[in-house]
Amino acid sequence: MVFKTPPGVYAPQDDTWLLSEALLREDITAETAVLDVGTGSGALALAAAGRGAAQVTAVDVSPLAVGATWLRARLKGLPVRVLQGDLLTPVADNRFDLIVANPPYVPLAGRRIRRGRGVAWRAGADGRAVVDRICRDAPPLLRPGGVLLLVHSALCGPDRTVERLAGAGLRATVADRRTIPFGPVLREQAPWLEAHGLIPPGETKEELVVIRAERQV
Repeated sequence: MVFKTPPGVYAPQDDTWLLSEALLREDITAETAVLDVGTGSGALALAAAGRGAAQVTAVDVSPLAVGATWLRARLKGLPVRVLQGDLLTPVADNRFDLIVANPPYVPLAGRRIRRGRGVAWRAGADGRAVVDRICRDAPPLLRPGGVLLLVHSALCGPDRTVERLAGAGLRATVADRRTIPFGPVLREQAPWLEAHGLIPPGETKEELVVIRAERQV
């Protein structure tokens, strides 16, 4: 059965696939406890479960995303626990070996929105409104030796992410980079990005990065 991502749910894109490649390089066994933060379509949670992880949790604030992920997991017969809530709040009392996150990271000024399509990408004037929350809240949820994999645009400042995670006691590095053409959202936002000096005039490509941060044993 072919399952299409329903309207209103973030569909897998280049950032999803880049993060998935990083996830699949990790040592995943049946005992690995995995968390997918902001799961969207559930692609990353299902990838982890498909690798054999028997303890996979997926969280999203969107009821549509929660329903879509739950249904996909059941159709594929994969053991994924799906929770609705704001980022790491629903799992604050849990600990994980691997946390993956593909948060909103497109810079755009304005107040934070809590519903509609923009929730999946709009992330404040510097694109770090959600990234910084993950950098703050994810490290305490990692078991010794646990790994956080976080993808975002280079427009958000990968060095800042590495510094924040290092400050939380993790060994953090940029593990992957990939340059891709602007998608529909960045094409639409390009004039604002140019006006605020975030991209040069006429820019049509962005660099995606995956940050890998490990908690020392």
